[in-house]
Parts: sequence; C-alpha cells; structure tokens
Amino acid sequence: MEKQFLLKINFIRHGLTAGNETKKYIGRTDENLSEKGIDMLKNIKYPECDILFVSPMKRCIQTAEIIYPDKKYTICDDLRECDFGDFEGKNYQELKDNILYQKWIDSNGTDTFPNGENPENFKKRCVKAFLEIIKNTDSKNISFVVHGGTIMAILEKLSNKSFYEWHIENAHGFITEYDGEKINVWKKF
Repeated sequence: MEKQFLLKINFIRHGLTAGNETKKYIGRTDENLSEKGIDMLKNIKYPECDILFVSPMKRCIQTAEIIYPDKKYTICDDLRECDFGDFEGKNYQELKDNILYQKWIDSNGTDTFPNGENPENFKKRCVKAFLEIIKNTDSKNISFVVHGGTIMAILEKLSNKSFYEWHIENAHGFITEYDGEKINVWKKF
C-alpha cells in the first residue's frame, strides 16, 4: 500500500553557542549551548510534535531536551552540520585576509572547504537522511532539531527557494507541510 503524505514537519535550529555568538563557523566542533542560548530557548513557544529527530551534536541534543523535555528523540548522524575544514572555529574577521576563504566566497559558497566538506555533498547527505526518515516513519507530525545549514539544504531541495534564502536564526525555525514531493512553509517562528 502506498504511503499517504501530508506531513507537518517542524524544522528547528539549535540554540546559541559561544561560537554562534561570535559569528564563527561552527560545524564539526561539538559545542554546548551558551547561557544566552539556553535562556532564549525557554522564552519561545515551540510547535508540538509526535516524533523527534536530532543531529548528534551536543547543541542539538541540548536544544531538544530543553524544548521537548518529555519527548524521546532519535539521533541521525547524517543531519549534522557541514564540516567547515580550515574555516572551522573562525569568523569573517579572522578569515578576511585568507586567500582560500576569499576563493570560497567568490565561488558563492560552492567550493569545497579546505580540508573540509564539499557543500554539495553536505546538502545531498542531509536531504538523503531526511527522505529516509520520512520514508520510515508513520508519524504525521515530526520535529527536527538540527543546524541552520541542514535546514537550508533540505528546504532548498524540496521547495522553491535557494539555499541562502532559508537562513534562520538560532532557536527559531519553520513549520511546514510535506506532500511527498514538495515542502510548503506555513510559518516562521
């Protein structure tokens, strides 16, 4: 029997970390939430869900445990953030004179990060993981507590906007519906 679609899917970006507060590239670095990040999470009303999936990174697990304290979650390794390679843990100010950083900027973010992950491979990894989860769950109301880049990758592939148009601030997200082919965003919070 063919699976019936029209799922409510909530995409939530993890709360602030110290690296986020200083605008650093934080991908493979497994940072905890900052105090400010924890406080922010406690002051936002998050959508209910029946089932919860999270990235394996501490910042996502901590976020999920704060906003869904009574909900069990499933960790999905392939929903982790991109590996920023040599740019990891640095911000624009620290990288602005780096020739490789300028080359990456000039590529509109499509070049592979030096000693890091290829952005297209990152996007494919995230979308594949998302589609696999959807295929294997019977829930109609799902939340994902993941990274900004993960959300952007999935929404770019399954909606009508480009990657950078889906940027979302820490602790915020999107309430969407998925019909098995396309995601429609109903609300940003």
